[in-house]
Amino acid sequence: MNKLLNISQKKELVERLAKQLGEAEISIVIDYMGLDVSKMTELRSKLREVGVQIEVVKNTLLNLASKETDTALMSDFFKGPTAIVTSVDDPVSPAKVLVDFAKENEKLEIKAATLGGNLLDSEQIKQLAKMPSKEELLTKLVYTLNAVPTSLVNVLSGVPRSFVNVLSAVKDQKEAA
Repeated sequence: MNKLLNISQKKELVERLAKQLGEAEISIVIDYMGLDVSKMTELRSKLREVGVQIEVVKNTLLNLASKETDTALMSDFFKGPTAIVTSVDDPVSPAKVLVDFAKENEKLEIKAATLGGNLLDSEQIKQLAKMPSKEELLTKLVYTLNAVPTSLVNVLSGVPRSFVNVLSAVKDQKEAA
């Protein structure tokens, strides 16, 4: 009976993980071997702060869960102690957190990632981490969209302002004469 429950739990885990991987914009496979509990807790906390999920899962279950998703491209990397990091919204944030954490903790190895149906190696993930986050890009976009009408108003108001200045100068000349 206990074995059946264990199998059903595994099936539930695979189904949940398959759904999570299917919805993910980016999936990153990492090797956490050598990180103690406090370091893993710190990593989980940093990832949670940016809305990213991390899950330590057996490679066989990860293989089953990833079959119908882009994550299957990384199946060759499902060896040894594996954790899967997924983000639904922002592909840059998890890459930044992992790359920064790996700089401080050399035992963390970023193996590979899938983004938009493409397989990324660790160097490409490091390049992705250097990009501005989605939030930063949206801020820049709003600033740019706000700057265009403001500049247009300044340019358009410049013509009447100059005309008023010319009229004022003509008026001052006539009063002086």
